[in-house]
Amino acid sequence: MELILWRHAEAKPGLPDLARELSAHGREEARSAAQWLDKRLSAPCRILVSPARRAQQTAAMLTRPYETVAALAPETNMTAFLAAIDWPQQRGLTLVVGHQPILGEVAAYLLGESQWMPKTAALCWLKALEPSKKILIPRQAQATLVTVFAP
Repeated sequence: MELILWRHAEAKPGLPDLARELSAHGREEARSAAQWLDKRLSAPCRILVSPARRAQQTAAMLTRPYETVAALAPETNMTAFLAAIDWPQQRGLTLVVGHQPILGEVAAYLLGESQWMPKTAALCWLKALEPSKKILIPRQAQATLVTVFAP
């Protein structure tokens, strides 16, 4: 499984949180990241998106079909997030458009690191280690870093 964690682009402040929209700067960030991704994504790519408006608007810049997944909402936890994306059993490439702090927590957990703090619209592309190389010890890497992109 390959996994791309894409933090939503910059959003305007406001309430309710799920209704917050991208700022003008955020739309430019999302467009830049989407252009970068479009050149690199394979045709069969599963795209899962938080129900938050800002995440939906970020994902829409790709002009590819995506699925809204409630378990990727801002208040999610590690267990729900990993179950929603079917890590690491899912085959192929999965792109997730979501939020901080969970994206940073997931990246750090899978890489066996302490933390990752992605800026808005940043991407982290990971690849699961071969099953024979997995060691089920806390803080042990489960993935390798393919690349990071920040517009």
